[in-house]
Amino acid sequence: MSSIVKVIIGFDSRFVLSCQDDSVKPVEWLKSQLKEKMPSVSITSVSLQELEVELDTQVCSIDAFRQEVEQWVTDQYHPKKKVLSFIVENGEATPDGAGSGTSSDIQTLLHALSAATPAQTPAPAPTAETPSVSLSGNGFSAEAPAGTPPTSVEKTLAEIDQMIGGKAFKDLAREIVRIAPQVIKCNTYDVFIHQSYIFSINEGHGLSAYLQLLLDLLGAVQINRTATIGQVSEEKLDPPDGTSMAPFKSALQAMRLNRKGTLNLVCIDISEWMTHINTKMFRDFLSELEKSIENTVVVFRIPFVEMDVLNRIAAGLSDLMFVRCISFPPFNISNLRAFASRELEKYGFRMTNAAWKIFDHKIAEEKSDGRFYGIHTVQKVVREMIYKKQLHNAHTHSDDTLVSKKDLTGLCSQFKDNGLSGMEQLKGLVGAEKIVERVEEILSQIELARAKDLASPCLHMRFVGNPGTGKTTVARIVGQILKERGVLRVGSFFEYAGRDFCGRYIGETAPKVSSMCRDAYGSVLFIDEAYSLYRGDDNDRDYGREALDTLIAEMENHRTDLVVIMAGYPDEMETLMRGNAGLASRMPYIIEFPNFTREELFFIFKQQLKKAFGYDEDLLTTAENFFKNLPEAMVTSKSFSNARFVRNLFERTWAKAAMRCQLNGTTQIHLTSDDFNRAAAEKEFGPLQDKRKTIGFT
Repeated sequence: MSSIVKVIIGFDSRFVLSCQDDSVKPVEWLKSQLKEKMPSVSITSVSLQELEVELDTQVCSIDAFRQEVEQWVTDQYHPKKKVLSFIVENGEATPDGAGSGTSSDIQTLLHALSAATPAQTPAPAPTAETPSVSLSGNGFSAEAPAGTPPTSVEKTLAEIDQMIGGKAFKDLAREIVRIAPQVIKCNTYDVFIHQSYIFSINEGHGLSAYLQLLLDLLGAVQINRTATIGQVSEEKLDPPDGTSMAPFKSALQAMRLNRKGTLNLVCIDISEWMTHINTKMFRDFLSELEKSIENTVVVFRIPFVEMDVLNRIAAGLSDLMFVRCISFPPFNISNLRAFASRELEKYGFRMTNAAWKIFDHKIAEEKSDGRFYGIHTVQKVVREMIYKKQLHNAHTHSDDTLVSKKDLTGLCSQFKDNGLSGMEQLKGLVGAEKIVERVEEILSQIELARAKDLASPCLHMRFVGNPGTGKTTVARIVGQILKERGVLRVGSFFEYAGRDFCGRYIGETAPKVSSMCRDAYGSVLFIDEAYSLYRGDDNDRDYGREALDTLIAEMENHRTDLVVIMAGYPDEMETLMRGNAGLASRMPYIIEFPNFTREELFFIFKQQLKKAFGYDEDLLTTAENFFKNLPEAMVTSKSFSNARFVRNLFERTWAKAAMRCQLNGTTQIHLTSDDFNRAAAEKEFGPLQDKRKTIGFT
């Protein structure tokens, strides 16, 4: 066998375009490098994007050649991702570096495809509906019909490797490449296609992308050479409705609509049926589903749940179907940063380290309402950051693509860089004298334990008080103080309501709580209305108890790297502690937040007014009289919202002024006593209704 092989070295087209202003183009530069450093290599063809050479493998192996050329390109251009491809003809394939055994698996697959006889896997002549297959070294590709881009094993595996997270899926992909030759050789496609999958994956974690990649890979390995690549369909089962089979109608229809001769994938979201797997109705559905499997891969989707729950669901499905579990752990902040970085690079932007800190704060803020959609939320944040950067560029007549902290002003309401230390901010709060004393006591104990080399005290805290007394604001500042004193390594702030920790389905709560705590390692995890986790009964369908148990375990296991602050009304917080053994002892620090006095409420209003607008002097007199005359029953009420009441009144006052100025045709807003009186006359600022809500006051 000849030792001479033909190698086609290809540059990524986007990379070539990025070098269009270079005096020497990448292909010409590589040509000169080969002539200088590898004279034994014969260059046979050159184009704008590719270089075709003949390599004597007795002089230099394919693998060594590939590594050498890639190193040259890295040293010369410092690309952020792989920009070279290697196609070998008349010889062995080059390793792709994607994983142990991948290259040899691909070679085995190619051999199986080449050896398959028409009797084993009849391959029809290419038509408009059937892709023609080209086997060329490791360049395994298919010329797909219109609308379906050509794909290859290497290309699809590379795309899978580019996915953030998803290790179990990546292992599955290599397993498919490994087993495909056996399926082709033994003609056991029917066995393979009857394996279904359970994807345990949360929203916004790339489900649609994984489904498409799975179908692309099955097409690339030619698992069924008589079938063209079809489409991915995603269906969601509605909740159980008595004895009606209506929830299954759409999914079964999707299975039956798949055309013969095409390989399709149907994903069925069974989240609403996780506790009904063993019902007769669901089993009847599975039976009908199993009958429809011919050229259709079936994937069941549920949220990310505990492994024992996932295994129970798999056991229920396994009575009628051959299933495989693939679990996708939730993204951590490093995963989200990596995805954001890719999105920024896609548009040609980068960020400074200071700007990344604001991104982290923004993600924490996005998560705080309990509705976070993974990469979809990250994409939204990245677009917002790029827009702010370009708006700044428009004002400064710049084309700068490095996003800085200054560019992101106003992006995150949590991030307020006023140049003050945490303790300076705390001492600057209205009515916070006793709170400052308590925080200083806690810090003294921590520092004493360090000095005496004692065990670090438990740092978890209880903030008790009525709404609007500054619990959220102080918790955020405490995180900054602990970071400045070297107690916390990160010092970020994660804010949730108590019920945000509860899952919607069985088995979802514990991993959800663990994920939320993991985000907050090295930081403060603030839980408002924490008492809502404990109902005081034994309702099995309420996941608050499970959330608390998981939270307590996290508090104990990460007691030196996580500060949990639970906040709420005094009475309800006491009930929470009494009803959960061990919780009170793990939260030794209690900080009480009293209602603001009338004088303090007026002072807060005056601060907000002076920061924002011009005003008539008599407005201050009117406002002072209003606060002085607030009924005693109102300012001492459990439902009085304190500083939040002041903020709402201030916002309503300037809204009245803005409307007046707009009607008068003036652009500058100037507040008057009349604006204040009209705002204060609204029902919201009169006698109290019992209205509790909104997380924290900032």
